[in-house]
Amino acid sequence: MIPEEQFQLHSLTRQKLLAYLDHLSPEELSDIPYGFKNNIWWNIVHVVVTQQLLCYYLTGNEMTIDKEWVENFKKGTAPEPDDAPTEQEMEEIKRLLITTQQELELDYKQGLFTSYENYPTSYGFVIKSIEDAILYNNIHEALHLGTVMAIKKLV
Repeated sequence: MIPEEQFQLHSLTRQKLLAYLDHLSPEELSDIPYGFKNNIWWNIVHVVVTQQLLCYYLTGNEMTIDKEWVENFKKGTAPEPDDAPTEQEMEEIKRLLITTQQELELDYKQGLFTSYENYPTSYGFVIKSIEDAILYNNIHEALHLGTVMAIKKLV
């Protein structure tokens, strides 16, 4: 059973990421500073995509995001230089930052996740259950929040 604090941490991380979308222009979100291969926009969308893959796809459940987001922001992808998000895309991701966090908590508490396809992460940890996935996802999102914070200092 996942402690309630894990869902609180997930919510807090998402709120911090949401603040960047609220306070930065599309150009700032899409700027890739020297030494980085991604931008703030990519990092924010990537955490939404990864949460869906880890917690829904690998449990055999339907993801609640458009497959185009997955194709463009999954692990191993990179943004096109100067490809700024549209206002519509920004609003969609703002909504998804909130709804996918809330849905995960509700779905977990309602017992939606009954199986898991083992997944070896690049972190060196093998995810074997939804509980592992939720814990790992929090670490993953915090790591990308740190990247966003570093990029913000340079844009």
